[in-house]
Amino acid sequence: MARIRMAQYGTGHGHAGGKLNSMLKHADIEVAGVFEPSADKAASVRQQPAYQDVHWFTSEQEMLGDDSIVAIASEGNNDESLPQTEAIINAGKHAWYDKPAGEDYPRWQGVVETARKSGLHIQLGYMLRYHPAFMQVATWARDGFLGNVFSIRAHMSTCIPPESQKKIAQHPGGIHFDLAGHMLDQIVWMLGRPQKVTSFLRSDTDDVPGFVDNSLVVYEFEQAMAVIDIAAMETRPMARRFEVYGTKGSAILLEPFEPGGRIRLALEVARDGYQEGEQLVEVEPMGRGETYDRELDAFLGVVLDGAAPDRGLDFELLVQETLLRGTGHLS
Repeated sequence: MARIRMAQYGTGHGHAGGKLNSMLKHADIEVAGVFEPSADKAASVRQQPAYQDVHWFTSEQEMLGDDSIVAIASEGNNDESLPQTEAIINAGKHAWYDKPAGEDYPRWQGVVETARKSGLHIQLGYMLRYHPAFMQVATWARDGFLGNVFSIRAHMSTCIPPESQKKIAQHPGGIHFDLAGHMLDQIVWMLGRPQKVTSFLRSDTDDVPGFVDNSLVVYEFEQAMAVIDIAAMETRPMARRFEVYGTKGSAILLEPFEPGGRIRLALEVARDGYQEGEQLVEVEPMGRGETYDRELDAFLGVVLDGAAPDRGLDFELLVQETLLRGTGHLS
């Protein structure tokens, strides 16, 4: 018997179908249904395999007023997700919230504070948080194995059509607003809050005038710098990279970092079973669906079993604040 009833609010996020799939196949979850406030959007996704056999709520209140539903996946468009997550938390339900956490930082702070006072859990949908290669590099960086980390370089470009660009164009920062949170989740976990942020946010194609489709943001820390560059029009397959450099070693996730199964590790001296110099470290490759499953396992560990969250509410606030500093929303 399922241990928890969950629902999904919204279907517009790019991860929505994958997150629903993870809930549908999880042994501990009964999916109570999906609510999509846009009738046109609901009609467009109903034929997708994940949505064909689920219950569709006819109103927000039908879902939020159901006391048997303990948690809800927040999967609206970027311009919908923060008010929808606020409604979820105000209804007394835990939120599995797909990134980013909106543009209104004071409102996001208020949602987190309500969750904190109510004993509710919010987990942002940064799937690379649970990817084995990223987890290994983060462990090496945080425990001093690489020495003092002085540089991180992250490249996470994509290739999206004009119709998708138009959806993102309404947000200052454009493609950086949409994707950089995945990289910042890693960088802030390793280095903390940046002291200074310098952004280069450009529109370099004519597909959607004014859309930030080419971005580079520099995050400066006391003794380190991190650089994230993201464009919207890179030729497929994209050459996504994540590189961490320390005073005693470096670790580079070899592209593509999804599903990713190899790390180039270079060490000043041999230690912990690794040799001096360059070597390839094999880790478990993991596709997008599996990382969604890992996200959900972590979420349920907190909600059902009382485990401490991998990243607490203060951390989720910090990642969003750092993202909004980089996109010009916050000074």
